[in-house]
Amino acid sequence: QVQLVESGGGLVQAGGSLRLSCAASGGIFGVNWMAWYRQVPGKQRELVADITYNGRADYEDSVKGRFTISRDNAKNIMYLQMNSLKPEDTAVYYCNARGGGYSWGQGTQVTVSS
Repeated sequence: QVQLVESGGGLVQAGGSLRLSCAASGGIFGVNWMAWYRQVPGKQRELVADITYNGRADYEDSVKGRFTISRDNAKNIMYLQMNSLKPEDTAVYYCNARGGGYSWGQGTQVTVSS
């Protein structure tokens, strides 16, 4: 069974940085288009960034120029480098295949104070 484990969240002041990590079991990184999502209580989960197996990335408009998604297929790890964080980036962040094809992990909380 595929397991996704997110880590790296925390409390940071506006303008600060965090790097999130996503570790996956089951060797999924070699064949999948992966993504980071985020969810705020009471709202739907939204796509933040995605990356193809070969490293081509795309971003939601509000994070372009601030966030960078990357992956290490050999290690089955994906990252989300988040710079210039804003209070509106506060959410629980999740990783999954593009389209959410696997069971969701517990996520990692990111809180940005103003």
